[in-house]
Amino acid sequence: MAAVFGPRANLYSKLALIGVAVAILGGIAWWWIWPRMDYERHVRWYVDQPIPFSHEHHVAGLGIDCRYCHTAVEVSSNAGMPSTYICMTCHSQIWTNAAILRPDRESLANNTPIAWNLVTDLPDYVYFNHSIHIAKGVGCSSCHGPIATMPLTYKASTLTMDFCIGCHTNPGPQLRPKSQIYNTLWQRTPETPSPEELIKQYHVGGRTLTDCSICHR
Repeated sequence: MAAVFGPRANLYSKLALIGVAVAILGGIAWWWIWPRMDYERHVRWYVDQPIPFSHEHHVAGLGIDCRYCHTAVEVSSNAGMPSTYICMTCHSQIWTNAAILRPDRESLANNTPIAWNLVTDLPDYVYFNHSIHIAKGVGCSSCHGPIATMPLTYKASTLTMDFCIGCHTNPGPQLRPKSQIYNTLWQRTPETPSPEELIKQYHVGGRTLTDCSICHR
């Protein structure tokens, strides 16, 4: 009687089983890794805006303070976006006919706000308060990166739960002198107070910063 399977059947069956196992493990790895990749989280992706605003020009070039446009950053959970009137404080005098600023002029003429697109949009179930971070010595660049050198604004950090927990678990290294809060190019020097000193200076602690209710309210 002729054999149903040839001499190589065992080899082919083993290769098939190995292939299935590799496919399953690869699928699990992809399912686990893909959501955690910077590409999937749009890190370093430029976000289209109605006006291509350049922080590099306005902040690094002209020296405009962050608080001039983000007026609520020290007193509110939301930093605030620049209103048309803030933009037109300067642009009613300079670049008055520039095509790139046409949405600004139309916003003023029609009394309608400019709809800026969010760059670092957090889920609705996450509570973040800009003012408390500023008050406790956390600089803008800790989350927003070197924004003063960005010709167009992009998301510099993942802003995942792991990112936030890393800082809340060990906040000291993220703290800086009050005079350097808005300096996005600041770096620690030998003269900078130690993380432990800054923690005492800003009275950080007294409650567990990793409690769920800190961010999920």
